[in-house]
Amino acid sequence: MFRCPTCERNSSIPVGGASVLPQNLHLGFEVEVAGYMSKMMNNSEVCCDECVDGRNGLAVVFCCMCHQFLCKVCRDYHSSSRRFSKHKIVLLDQAGARQLHTTMKPRDHYCSQPSHEDNKLNFIEHLKMQKRVVTKLTGATDGNNKMIEQVEISKQTSFLAINQAFEILQQTLEERKKTLFSELEAISLSKTTALTLQKEQFEKMPGWGPGTMLKYKERPQRGRSTHMVVVEVRGEMRSKTHNGAVVYGEVEDHRDGTYTITLTPQSVGPHQLLITMDGQHIQNSPNDLDVRPKRDYHTLCKAQQVIQCNEPRCVAIHDNGDIYVGSEDGCIYVFDQTGQLKNTIGSSGSGDGQFSHPSCIFNKGDVLYVADTGNHCVQKLTSSGKFLHKFGQKGSGPGQFNRPWAVIIDSNNKQIVSDSDNHRIHIFNENDGRLLTIDGEGYDNNCFLEPCGLALDPQGNIHVAAYGTNTIKVFTKEGVYVRMYGDPKCPIGIAIDDEGYSLVSEWSGTCLSIYDPEGIKICKVGNLNKPRDIALDPKDGSVFIANYGANTVLKYCV
Repeated sequence: MFRCPTCERNSSIPVGGASVLPQNLHLGFEVEVAGYMSKMMNNSEVCCDECVDGRNGLAVVFCCMCHQFLCKVCRDYHSSSRRFSKHKIVLLDQAGARQLHTTMKPRDHYCSQPSHEDNKLNFIEHLKMQKRVVTKLTGATDGNNKMIEQVEISKQTSFLAINQAFEILQQTLEERKKTLFSELEAISLSKTTALTLQKEQFEKMPGWGPGTMLKYKERPQRGRSTHMVVVEVRGEMRSKTHNGAVVYGEVEDHRDGTYTITLTPQSVGPHQLLITMDGQHIQNSPNDLDVRPKRDYHTLCKAQQVIQCNEPRCVAIHDNGDIYVGSEDGCIYVFDQTGQLKNTIGSSGSGDGQFSHPSCIFNKGDVLYVADTGNHCVQKLTSSGKFLHKFGQKGSGPGQFNRPWAVIIDSNNKQIVSDSDNHRIHIFNENDGRLLTIDGEGYDNNCFLEPCGLALDPQGNIHVAAYGTNTIKVFTKEGVYVRMYGDPKCPIGIAIDDEGYSLVSEWSGTCLSIYDPEGIKICKVGNLNKPRDIALDPKDGSVFIANYGANTVLKYCV
């Protein structure tokens, strides 16, 4: 018997017996939910259940109360209707599908009693009108079996998909593991090979062992004591003189088979550096060193040497000590260290090896680079005066000059030229190919007018004596502005020593100004007459000035 929860009327099974019983409502509901979830999780294109012929497009939501897929238009109507406003609506995605089990309501069924036909009968399908046959129990059983088979098929399909995903992930991780192991093996092999080679080199040294010693000693000179420094590689470094004084130093172990040894000699003059291992010299030992005191430019008060030359415009010092002087008359005069004339190079003119107002000579090895200002070019000659090559011509285009004033060569053999009347600096490679141009015109800090003298500091930066803007501008070798310093009056020449001190000749200031590495003016040498170019002796740092107005080249010892 079946009882209606409202009227409590019992409905007995008809004469047909089990054939009048309905299907299993719970299992039917589960299958219905599974069907909806499958559509939503597989991103299937579902048509709207409410539209006529799906004219408003595909469904975007699902109503858990009406069991209907709705398009945007029907969704908006659904939400605004009082009848459906409390219905639960979910999006067609995986998150929405997971909500169906908790939010979806089974379909309502109603009692067939005419007096309360609107009353719901939720636990069983309503009995049909008399003399009509309900679904047979055997059909319900068959339907249940089919649903069970579908559930099993879905389960197996899901298991297969999960296994395939894990297999792909496992294969990817395995390949990544092999790659990392291969990289690790390569790094290990490289380091092991380097360390083994280093070890073999050490073992070939006679008497190599843990007691390895490094030694530094001063070369003996008449009337002076000999200094000996014994350095323990793993310990403190110290030196002792015969009178018991101690000099401390440091040994820095880089943990890669290399060491840095730092020691400050306590006396000036020629020295010899020896590095030995159990009495055996390592490569490049011994090595001669020349120790000199820190330069003091405050002592530049009187010239120690005066060389007579007609209107000297530029000066350079060769490695052998010879003094090259470019004159207003178009010749380059070569003097020895005593000031005696040795040779005359070139003459006034515009041909190869002839000059017109040479303003700068730069010596690199046995090659002379001459800024031939009046001929608007740069000439290259041997130190004996043989013409090699020249480049540049008058103009303002790329690689052209208008009164080039200075030329210098950096450690990479790049040629740096100041193009004075074009207000720019050019950088060429060693084959005269233009690499970069620094334009000085403008109103920013990096602008300059009439660049004259050029110099390189120990860091490789380019210092420009800006004659037209009364300052020194600094640029990197890539042409990037760094800073400016000083307030010289018409700076025309500049030289920088190996400690970073700048020496600047002032054409209108009739003096030589000296700036420390930070650009602070520390002193000056006065009583000059239209000083132009400056050169430093590479051996002892002596200062040479082309004193144009007095027809002399002055030498100051530091």
